[in-house]
Amino acid sequence: MSPVFSHGDLRLYLLRLLDEEPRHGYDLIQALTDRTGGTYTPSAGTIYPRLAKLEEEGLVTKTVDGRKTVYSITPAGHAELASRAHELDGIEAGLSDSVRLIAEGVRGSVREAMRSLRADLAAAAHAEPAQAQPTPASRPTDARAASRAEVQRADAAITAFRTRVRAELRAHVARGGELTASVVDDLERALQDAADAVTRALRG
Repeated sequence: MSPVFSHGDLRLYLLRLLDEEPRHGYDLIQALTDRTGGTYTPSAGTIYPRLAKLEEEGLVTKTVDGRKTVYSITPAGHAELASRAHELDGIEAGLSDSVRLIAEGVRGSVREAMRSLRADLAAAAHAEPAQAQPTPASRPTDARAASRAEVQRADAAITAFRTRVRAELRAHVARGGELTASVVDDLERALQDAADAVTRALRG
């Protein structure tokens, strides 16, 4: 879910970011991405015209630092922020809600992946060779071969789960999202439950 900046909100939030410290355009884009948990990444075509407008209004100034243009807030910009503090509170609350929803989505993905893993492992533990009845002489060899095949299938399921969850967690954190202890606690409990279920199934 992407946060929706109403008319004028993005302009005001750019001032908010520049109030923290001078920034260049890419830094502002990255800061917006981080603050929204990766749900909103504006283009340069969105940011620079607004910065030009803020400069025209006397709310920011720009200086050239090597190959970068750095923007800073002016006293008039500070006054603008102070007069619209209540609006900023609403914008900040909306961004916090967006990040919270992302965290809940990650938690749901972890739980869904764990349910899928438990189902795959339980199926592997209970699977019977899907083949015609072997002759008495060949049954032990065929059973071992079938078991080895199921072990490989279980390995593949575990690897796929690990790859998926690891990628989701790393991508979420890289986007600036929050990974809470409760999410990791849920993951650890689910993994332990899955391991216990396999042990019980194997012991029959």
